[in-house]
Amino acid sequence: MGILPFVAELGLIDHHCHGVLRVDSTREEFESLLLEADSVSPLGGSFFDSAIGFAVRRWCAPLLDLPRHASADEYLERRNSLHITEVSRTFLMASGIHTFLVDGGFQAERLLSAPELGSLAGADSHEIVRLEHLADGLSGTATANEFLDQFRQRLRSSSAVGAKSIAAYRVGLALSGERPTERDVLVAMQARSPGPVKDPVVISWLAWEALDAGLPLQFHVGYGDSDIDLHRCDPSLLTPFLRATASLGVPILLLHNYPFHRQAGYLTQVFPHVFCDLGLATHGLGHQASRVLAEALEIVPYGKFLFSSDAFALPELYYLGALMFRRALSDFLADGLRRDAFLEEDAHRIARLIASENAARVYKL
Repeated sequence: MGILPFVAELGLIDHHCHGVLRVDSTREEFESLLLEADSVSPLGGSFFDSAIGFAVRRWCAPLLDLPRHASADEYLERRNSLHITEVSRTFLMASGIHTFLVDGGFQAERLLSAPELGSLAGADSHEIVRLEHLADGLSGTATANEFLDQFRQRLRSSSAVGAKSIAAYRVGLALSGERPTERDVLVAMQARSPGPVKDPVVISWLAWEALDAGLPLQFHVGYGDSDIDLHRCDPSLLTPFLRATASLGVPILLLHNYPFHRQAGYLTQVFPHVFCDLGLATHGLGHQASRVLAEALEIVPYGKFLFSSDAFALPELYYLGALMFRRALSDFLADGLRRDAFLEEDAHRIARLIASENAARVYKL
């Protein structure tokens, strides 16, 4: 089935993504960046033999003047004959994303910054501050007392429209519902080991500080690379924290969520300040995205679901994230229209909410 015309024409706000690579990648780098793997397995096999690998060959190849389903070798040969800037501009502009909210706190030296990404795409861009990245930059030089003041000052002076926590990577999502005291944080910082901040008291304090600053707070949820323990990334583990922060009125956004997208949907329904998306999964699932988006939307109020790509490094991922989202949303709405679940005008409104209006409201864009 084709994409419904009004879905195809939607402008998108990508409320969570990263930058694209500054330089071309090798074949091995390209393949590993398609998925969350650290590298291609030395035991053999190709990541092109995956849902997203086939999606690249089917949907991205024509944008590089290749036939649909061009072989992986043909695709990479054609891609490498072009400059990375040209490739990136092609896919970014074809995505229909008009606003990018960029987490620049991971491998920043390899990737375009938020302003650079926006300029290349002919789009608006805004920064999302990664809390742990900011804390890591201070923890190695500041004393415990200085850390609290300097973190708070830098966070509040930031031009970012939101904040992001990678608690899932550092300590898991079972954050306490009790706010840490400054004394608790000072004790934890005084006892810290060199390297990234991994104390649950400090990680929790960072999140509370973002909410105090009025910044919509994103949490990585669900699958990611091999640094996470997936069982600690279930969003239902956040329930005490969500219960404790509901009265603040500051949005909390659950990112990615697969394979916990149903748990995330439940949390958006029962907590007034919680929102969610299906970023990363929409392009990672390829032709299966429609099935999982329908599952994600089973009980989510439509005013609380957002679009994101969580694209990282490869410009193809922005294009595929947007395309697979449009196809999946179109399938969901078309099925609802067939079943007389809502009127066509309702379908148009749901599409606008999820594509951009919810994000514009949450982040006050």
